[in-house]
Amino acid sequence: MKLQEKVGARSVRLALAVLAGSTLFAGQASAQDDQQPIQKVEITGSAIKRINVEGALPVQRLSSEQIAKTGANSVADLIQALPSMQGFTVAATAAGTNSGGRVSASIHDIGESYTLVLLNGRRIAPQGSGSAINLNAIPMSAVERVEILTDGASALYGSDAIAGVINFILKKNLQGGSIEGTFSQPGKSSAGDSSNFSATYGFGDLDENRYNVLLSVRHDEQSQLKATDRSFANTSFRPFSWNGNNYMWDRSSTSAIPGNVNATYKDGRTKDSTSTIAFNPYFNANGNCGPMQQPSYNNVSTAQNCGFDSTATIEIVPQSRRDSLFGKVTWRATDSIELFAEAAYSRMDLTARIAPNAISIATAKGSTLYNNYVRPYLTTAQDANLSSASISYRTYDWGTRDSQTITESKNFVIGAEGDIGAWNFGTGLTWSQNSIDERYVGGYQKNNELRSMLANNQFNPFLTAGQQSAATKTLIANSIYNGSIREASTTLKGIDARASRELIKLPAGAAQIAFGGDYRNYHYEQTPNATSSDIYGFSASPAYDMERNNYGVFSELNVPVVKSFEVTAAARYDTIEAVKNHLANREMGHKESASTYKVSARWQPTQSFLLRGSYGTGFKAPSMLDIGQPLVAAGFTARGYTCPVNLAAENSAYCRPGVAQYNVISGGNENLKPEKSKQYTVGFRFEPTSSWYVQADLWDVKIRDAVSSVSEAQIFSNPTLFRSLFTTFVDPGDGLTKWAKKTLSINIGQTHNQGIDWETSYRQKFGFGTWTNTLNGTYLMKSDYTVPGTASDWTNNMNYFGITDAVSFRHVVRLASTLDTGAFSNSLIVNYRNGYTDASASVYNLTTNSPVPALRIHVPSHLTIDWQGKWQATKAISLRAGVKNLADRNPPLSLRASSGHQVGYDARYADPMGRTFYMTGNYTF
Repeated sequence: MKLQEKVGARSVRLALAVLAGSTLFAGQASAQDDQQPIQKVEITGSAIKRINVEGALPVQRLSSEQIAKTGANSVADLIQALPSMQGFTVAATAAGTNSGGRVSASIHDIGESYTLVLLNGRRIAPQGSGSAINLNAIPMSAVERVEILTDGASALYGSDAIAGVINFILKKNLQGGSIEGTFSQPGKSSAGDSSNFSATYGFGDLDENRYNVLLSVRHDEQSQLKATDRSFANTSFRPFSWNGNNYMWDRSSTSAIPGNVNATYKDGRTKDSTSTIAFNPYFNANGNCGPMQQPSYNNVSTAQNCGFDSTATIEIVPQSRRDSLFGKVTWRATDSIELFAEAAYSRMDLTARIAPNAISIATAKGSTLYNNYVRPYLTTAQDANLSSASISYRTYDWGTRDSQTITESKNFVIGAEGDIGAWNFGTGLTWSQNSIDERYVGGYQKNNELRSMLANNQFNPFLTAGQQSAATKTLIANSIYNGSIREASTTLKGIDARASRELIKLPAGAAQIAFGGDYRNYHYEQTPNATSSDIYGFSASPAYDMERNNYGVFSELNVPVVKSFEVTAAARYDTIEAVKNHLANREMGHKESASTYKVSARWQPTQSFLLRGSYGTGFKAPSMLDIGQPLVAAGFTARGYTCPVNLAAENSAYCRPGVAQYNVISGGNENLKPEKSKQYTVGFRFEPTSSWYVQADLWDVKIRDAVSSVSEAQIFSNPTLFRSLFTTFVDPGDGLTKWAKKTLSINIGQTHNQGIDWETSYRQKFGFGTWTNTLNGTYLMKSDYTVPGTASDWTNNMNYFGITDAVSFRHVVRLASTLDTGAFSNSLIVNYRNGYTDASASVYNLTTNSPVPALRIHVPSHLTIDWQGKWQATKAISLRAGVKNLADRNPPLSLRASSGHQVGYDARYADPMGRTFYMTGNYTF
């Protein structure tokens, strides 16, 4: 009774507040469906086949023509531009991470790990040990349509479909073929241009020949875009004005060329107390820092570093090549049963180039380097009581750090579907794998060679770039590491089956029932191919060999209560076994089982009005690495911090001087609990005429025991509370021990997301053509979560750069306007997202010549307009030309210091390409 009151009364009250509508392009899709013969199909979100009309669940549908009109070059471009998508991973974060260009989907900002991506209604292997799918695994040239269920579907598809489902449905029973090519180039320069070519061919007709063979191939190329190609992203020293003051945002690095010195000495305050100072010998001798750097604006009295302009050396969009292949063979074994085999393969080769390597070089007391460059700038007492000295150096003469990641996705399914008696069935065997090979192909130093150069005084880290001797330059060229550092793969093996039929005839129609089940085995492996013995200052990747079995069963019942009202109920039982750690020869975590359910209803009192709603529960087990990852090196903090007072009191020798980045150590947690959710939707669709409709869906998702980690901003702002999240790290380069931050998987508490997906569309016919306008968006009402480390301290990211280093946007809106005039079509797409309060940043006030430790600016709203024109020259030939970002809007200034190495804007929320022209040609035969 309590549950009914909560879901019923509260949902009705909220439904009355809904003012506009949801499913993207649903009006066009519905109109197109009206032209086709009525047939029953399986719609994403249900295992029961039915007539393709608006159902009880909000499903967005994109046809192949609608996809083409967006001008999207990839699946990620298509999906991530939808207003209902927030919180995903973009390809640009490959600049400075080991993502390899991975791109993902995230419905309603709930998270990529809660968004289930399917290929032809079946799962594919994720990248990594969790459930997030790399969208690069989807063969775009073979996509017939996309269905997006913006409501939880755990009861039908499995435990990780809490946010919703994206189902890519590929071409089937195609006769004939097509060839298509696209070239795209930014208006500012050729840097960042891209191209793709695809060919698709099918032969055999299932109805006439009882077989069909389909093959689709595609090749994509993306050239790199350097930071220096864009004025808003070209430097680590970013001047800006705010509220009448002039500031400098200094994102430079204290790993410099010539190098900075860190010297630690016993200061005599107590028996073991120490102090650390930092200085730049080149600056002290010459009065300047040398090329590409200047005195850091983050300097303090004890740290007088030169800051290296690392941003000027990076590429903000990486270079990539991608090949994909899809093939399917279908055979009609009987008049009612089809057998099929399908295979998909993609290979992405991405090279990300970031700033030259930052290394630490130990400098022994009495050595030539020490005597010439360190001792002259120490007091007699500091020299006498020296504990250690090291050089923070930027290996500019070795070139940029070039990381090549080859990602391969392989997917193979054999199965059958059709009718046996009154039952409609489908079953399949799946083998799917996502693998990566990460290679260093430039800018990293071989360990033995560099140490030999230092030991024999053949290399001087206190010279400016390019000033080494000819002999040293030869040694440098021969000391660059080139090879694989790690290989990793996730393999999915599974079997699934489902069947549905009419159960009983009722006065309002037939009640229908469905049953199904699936078994999946996930195997995650990682093999390190390099260690600190191979690469100077390198922390080796850990070895993994983990495996886990998942299995579940479900049932679904659809009952037409009266002609205008139907109810659907689904229930599922999942079991997710403990993680088998084959290297440790033991199980980790716990076996988890849970029941989930979903109840949905649709009421259509008139032909023009539909009211729908649903309520369901979800269950999600932590990923294998969330449970089983040991403590491993994971890079550095996103920005610099002063050494926390409590850590300095424990051991000041482990502190870094001034404002500096600290090492990060990440790990799992065997005691993680599964996440559980409750969600509901309430919506309507009103279509009073064939030319206009409006619809909206209110959605609400609550998750408890959500798995996450405490952010670095939280930890450093309250180091006493989070003392357990600090540890030590021994630098493999100089051998010195320093404080480090731990990133551990924890059940942070609760999350609550709520919003409205809305849409309205109007179509007007004229004598010269048809004008269609569709306006849709997502209005986010809640993006709340409890602060990690607390049980009931709620916070949010709503229009605010929160402690999760992300923003949740209240308004994301898209307007699509198309004028079709016979052989010609013109489309405008307007994309809008509101402004927000930016991340807190330490800046320098140029007016008062004083530091400002925590400034938050307002990032303005961002609006872009795209245009595309299409000419259907003949029945077989069509040409499209378009301009993205017609007004050439630059990304707004952002002072964020996370999610990639880009500086000056947030690559997650704005595209750096600027005005971009493209042309597509298609020939069908």
